[in-house]
Amino acid sequence: MSDQTQTQAQDSYASASDTTEGKVFHVSGGDWDSLIAELGEAPEERIVVNMGPQHPSTHGVLRLVLELEGETVTDVRCGIGYLHTGIEKNTEYRTFTQGVTFVTRMDYLSPIFNETVYCLAVEKLLGITDDIPERANVIRVLMMELNRISSHLVAIGTGGMELGAITGMMFGFREREMVLDIFEEITGLRMNMAYVRPGGVIQDVPDTAIAKIKELIEVWPSRHQDYVKLLNGQPIWKGRTVGVGYLDLTGCMALGVTGPILRATGLPHDLRKSQPYCGYETYDFDVVTGENCDAYDRYIIRLNEMGESIKIIAQCVERLEKQPGPVMVADKKIAWPAQLALGGDGMGNSLEHIKKIMGESMESLIHHFKLVTEGFRVPAGQVYTAVESPRGELACHMVSDGGTKPWRVHFRDPGFVNLQSTAAMSNGSLVADVIAAVASIDPVMGGVDR
Repeated sequence: MSDQTQTQAQDSYASASDTTEGKVFHVSGGDWDSLIAELGEAPEERIVVNMGPQHPSTHGVLRLVLELEGETVTDVRCGIGYLHTGIEKNTEYRTFTQGVTFVTRMDYLSPIFNETVYCLAVEKLLGITDDIPERANVIRVLMMELNRISSHLVAIGTGGMELGAITGMMFGFREREMVLDIFEEITGLRMNMAYVRPGGVIQDVPDTAIAKIKELIEVWPSRHQDYVKLLNGQPIWKGRTVGVGYLDLTGCMALGVTGPILRATGLPHDLRKSQPYCGYETYDFDVVTGENCDAYDRYIIRLNEMGESIKIIAQCVERLEKQPGPVMVADKKIAWPAQLALGGDGMGNSLEHIKKIMGESMESLIHHFKLVTEGFRVPAGQVYTAVESPRGELACHMVSDGGTKPWRVHFRDPGFVNLQSTAAMSNGSLVADVIAAVASIDPVMGGVDR
């Protein structure tokens, strides 16, 4: 390509100016420029406003471009990508076990769901789904339901704060602290635990954690009533949410929307019932639905879903107390070899385990080294697995070429899909209602921009 042709090609994307250091090209936001051009051609007057990308009501780094007539919204465009991490691509350069540490950080409010759906995909490729110990599945269900509660509490708490209900935020984080304390007791960490591993979980639930879980179960009914008294019948809260962010079943089906938004239309779609995994078909719980398709119904659904999660957690505790057993698959070529314990410097390999592999068994040391550094081989193939996360259908499409690292990993994040509904919920409403609509979607940008 000649210099002249190259300059013409570059000029089509950016203006240029000659300086003492040569030609300098000036690149500006193409999306904003195109919007201004479109508005200039429109016969009627329009106002375009940037909401974000730092606006606190967007549950992360989200940009909303609002087109307004007065205070009425005529169009909404979502700008994403500000939190991009490249997690899906990174997993292709790590072993199947190391991938857990990456995916747990996607939707950072529901890390256990990210880990579980990833591990279910690995186990399906390995053909060991039915070999996972029963106790490991019970622990996975326990952790997911605890995580569902902590995630919904953030959705309700931040949603309340964004609409002026500051006490809702304080209440939400009060109970969330109890859940995060339980996570820390079980895994050593409050978030992004990498606790679920291919073949099971990294370690068993200690008795001290069981005591804390029972305390949460005991206090939940009274804490639930706090939210009911604070928000359910509060005139201002209802005025800001009832009839706001409307999206009916037809709209949800057209956009692929799942989770509380879909169930607010009256459709009881929940993968825990329709496509059970980890033994969910053996638990007694109800799918909570609404009928008004608005932000208020989504709040009610999340509030009542936490009560159903408490029911499942109580059943998990009962099973854990009655059914001792292993928490990792028996196949030593897959099972994570470490034996963790809580020491003075935090969670790590137990001293007894280190003493054995370092001083008593060369074979154990070699096995530990090979499995941790190289990983295990997974047969070639591709799978799609899905779980019901707090935001809807979270799925993992994984492709293996027969090596120790995935060839391709792609996630269907419900926050990404549900975010499409912002325009459908907001067009024709007031600017203030956009805040309520986005809060009711509950997008977590770590999952959207993975």
